[in-house]
Amino acid sequence: MPNKSTIGFGPILLISSIMLACCLPQSHAADKKEEEGSTKVKPQELRYTFSWNFDTESDLSPRGGTTTGADVALAATPSESWKALQRPYQSKFEKDRAAILAMAGEYRASFDFIETLGFYEDYKPTRPYQSWGTEYIFVVEDRGDFISLQHVLVMMMKTADGGVTEPYVVKHWRQDWTYEDSSINSYVGNRTWRSEEVPKAQRQVNWSQAVFHVDDSPRYESMGRWVHAKGFSSWMSQETWRPLPRREFSVRDDYDVLIGTNRHTITLNGWSQEESNLKVVTGEAGDRAKDGKLLPDYEVRGREVGFNRYERIIDFDFQPAKRYWEKTAYFWSKVRERWESVMENHTMHSLTNEGRNSFLMGAMIAADTISRAGESSKKDQVKVVNELFDNYVVVGPKVQ
Repeated sequence: MPNKSTIGFGPILLISSIMLACCLPQSHAADKKEEEGSTKVKPQELRYTFSWNFDTESDLSPRGGTTTGADVALAATPSESWKALQRPYQSKFEKDRAAILAMAGEYRASFDFIETLGFYEDYKPTRPYQSWGTEYIFVVEDRGDFISLQHVLVMMMKTADGGVTEPYVVKHWRQDWTYEDSSINSYVGNRTWRSEEVPKAQRQVNWSQAVFHVDDSPRYESMGRWVHAKGFSSWMSQETWRPLPRREFSVRDDYDVLIGTNRHTITLNGWSQEESNLKVVTGEAGDRAKDGKLLPDYEVRGREVGFNRYERIIDFDFQPAKRYWEKTAYFWSKVRERWESVMENHTMHSLTNEGRNSFLMGAMIAADTISRAGESSKKDQVKVVNELFDNYVVVGPKVQ
């Protein structure tokens, strides 16, 4: 049977993801109790995940969704990629590759984040975040020891009269996997990244995962190792610094860095991504210690956990995603080439951010225009890419 859910858009439709508003809290009755020297607790009527009690003056309903999405049908049997993972492989390297490639395909992707702890006086829990969308994940490149996966959203919403809108396509995030990588691109705060050598002992049989924003600008990168057992394949990152994602910087301005881990696990009908993040204030300096550890003067505001679930779907029309990627592939390849050049040839780089006149808006609007146009010359596309980098990317010293 089709699975019915609710989806919605962020404030900027062009670069937003589909969002889901769901999971009504269960009714819960709690005792009213007040003791000398204790904090007065108001009557509790609702309880949420991780037993967050919230009083009658709180609004902790999940944020995210405002519109209703078209029905989707989940695949009922294990995927061929999961079955392939259960076969014997000649080497761990080949099984690692099979696990990474198993993430490609057609999915309903759901995103759930909840703040579980706060570390300051008068802390009040924040609203959880929940969203979902329908995504096609392309294999952009496969060179054996390097695999690039591009996520593209295709969104269709139900209208008030029961109809369905035309599909709307949004390029989403990208993940690049490199075997025994020799260097990684580390976020150090203040929209700045630094190239760091990976010690030889940490390279052996490990893969780096580099995560990129919707405009192909870097977000974070880390080394980790795939672990395989019967029916189980999972990769766990090291602790990494990350800039705030849109779901946070659009509503929060009280911290500036996420520090956390990232786990990918292949399932019978898809895969999952789990996150455990600290929300940290680094201050104006904002430059992490060389070993990436917390500095004593940093303020930790809270901890969140995230669970992103990718479930295979059937009978969904992803042709709009394929047409979009076909039309914009050259443009995005040139964006990737420029970023690769920056990261390979410079020890550090930064992104400026001037509201709507930013790398993000410039790249997304250019790609949207190209996807809608009948033709767009490669020369003009390269010119746009060069202007974006000239205007919004600041590079540091060259690699010696």
